[in-house]
Amino acid sequence: MAAAKRAAPAGRHPIEIMPALTTKQISLHLQAVPNWSKRVQTIFRTFRFQGFLKSIDFVNRIARKAQEINHHPDIDIRFDKVTLTLTTHDEGGITEKDFSLARKCDDVFARFLVR
Repeated sequence: MAAAKRAAPAGRHPIEIMPALTTKQISLHLQAVPNWSKRVQTIFRTFRFQGFLKSIDFVNRIARKAQEINHHPDIDIRFDKVTLTLTTHDEGGITEKDFSLARKCDDVFARFLVR
């Protein structure tokens, strides 16, 4: 089933409307991103780096990915740790968009490990 689209501000992609997932669906999706955890109506993960500048480099890469798909995480930076928290505010919960972005974040982090 294709997601419906909602108008977006000028110069931005239309916003995909996706229904919030059920508790069972969330549990299944979490198996595919085992380093992520659920808290209330969000999923989150803390990433650890070798210093502040690596943390900021990671955040900048995530920001570009998030901007491309028009879905933005809450970001908490603590020197060598970055916590990303995902939810779909328009739907009042966790959607497929959150898990898609979680996988993209994991991919970006994996590239940091092979440097």
